[in-house]
Amino acid sequence: MRKKRLVSMMLAAAMTAGLLAGCGSGAKSDSGSAAGGNTTAAAEGGQAAEGGQAAEDEKIELTFFYPIGVGGALATLIENLATEFTKENPNIVLNPVFAGNSTETMTKTVSALQGGTPPDFAILPNPELYSLLDMDAVIPLDDFIAKDGGQEYIDDFIPAFMKNSYYDGKTYSIPFQRSTIIMYYNKDQFKEAGLDPEKPPTNWDELREYAKKLTVTDASGNVSRWGVMIPMDDPFMFYGFCRQNSNDPQSQIMAEDGKSVYFDTPENAEALQYLVDLAQVDKVMPEGSIKWGDGPSNFMAGATSITFTSSGSLTNILDNTDFEVGTAFLPAGKQYGSATGGANLYIFKDIDEKKQEAAWKFIRWITEPERAAQWSIDTGYVATRKSAYDTDRMKDYLAKVPQAATAKDQLDYACSELRVHNNQRALQALKQGVDAAMTGAMTPEEAMKQAQTEVEALLESYQ
Repeated sequence: MRKKRLVSMMLAAAMTAGLLAGCGSGAKSDSGSAAGGNTTAAAEGGQAAEGGQAAEDEKIELTFFYPIGVGGALATLIENLATEFTKENPNIVLNPVFAGNSTETMTKTVSALQGGTPPDFAILPNPELYSLLDMDAVIPLDDFIAKDGGQEYIDDFIPAFMKNSYYDGKTYSIPFQRSTIIMYYNKDQFKEAGLDPEKPPTNWDELREYAKKLTVTDASGNVSRWGVMIPMDDPFMFYGFCRQNSNDPQSQIMAEDGKSVYFDTPENAEALQYLVDLAQVDKVMPEGSIKWGDGPSNFMAGATSITFTSSGSLTNILDNTDFEVGTAFLPAGKQYGSATGGANLYIFKDIDEKKQEAAWKFIRWITEPERAAQWSIDTGYVATRKSAYDTDRMKDYLAKVPQAATAKDQLDYACSELRVHNNQRALQALKQGVDAAMTGAMTPEEAMKQAQTEVEALLESYQ
């Protein structure tokens, strides 16, 4: 009965939640654009050859769900990857199913679990591990890892991306479609405003002062260009500001066990007040809760000089601007900080063991260093493995597109997205609190207190 109640609760929550944790929100258009031509590269280590020898075995057909929280041709890339894998592993046929943005993909997955027809594996939001464990839906991957790469394989992943993969000493997912929030700025407009285009703002005070110089108004006081636009309709953005305003370099907005949250601290209210003041006091940012997609779209149109958005937007922004784009760390408060987002690869529990093994083979294949490098180049997502940055293709890319290094370098200061039990409803409560403050309906202190109270009630049964 408990499992059924959990599944029903998760389905209802996901269907009502209007946001997405991480980099694939329905509200977001953090676009990654696919480069034409070569979408992947040959895997290292002879793994593909071994897969090809399995052609004599029985055919195994795998269905997997994947999200698109970005624009561009990501669906085509996924289809091409599936086709390439099957060419190298003729006994394994992949059936990729686009399931919407990440929230919709989670909703579809929960529905499939409830109906007894889950996919074999899926690319799902990395903060949803507790929800999946509450449904007893996914398997730990440690046995597969031990037989195929071992600790050396895991240690090659960037630690900030592995944080959401673990529970109770076991590894439940592998990072794949990952990103973080970075600052984008218009170097041409910096020059026009008398600012050094090679010296972006590095702290909150500088961001405010730069934004004042970059904001353009007419004689009637109407704004024709904003100094900064920071989308706040998804809490994904807010986590970084909370980390920035903390003295603790390991601070999180929730407990590691996913059973409690820390929304209503004075530091978090102060961070939210800073964002409110940029709009309501400094008049350098539009008032209200800016939609995620409005940040990059206004930036590309030249209507704002600075925006904060996903590193997964990089390829799309560079492809669709006619000015010089700079990227930088999010400005620091007491320290630097930005949340990691995106989706990980999970294998489902109630499927045939041979299918689980075949799904792992694909996961291992798609995360090979050369392939991880090409995926990053094609999409703008951050390559999740350290060794991907040692490949010639990535070195050549970074030499041509130095902006792509910002996201990886900033991961030294990364924090996790909200990851608690009943995660979608907790996210909704936090979103409503942030919205209330940004629209002036509540003070930041009131908004964070209300969100804290609501989420404590949601998590009470897990204590």
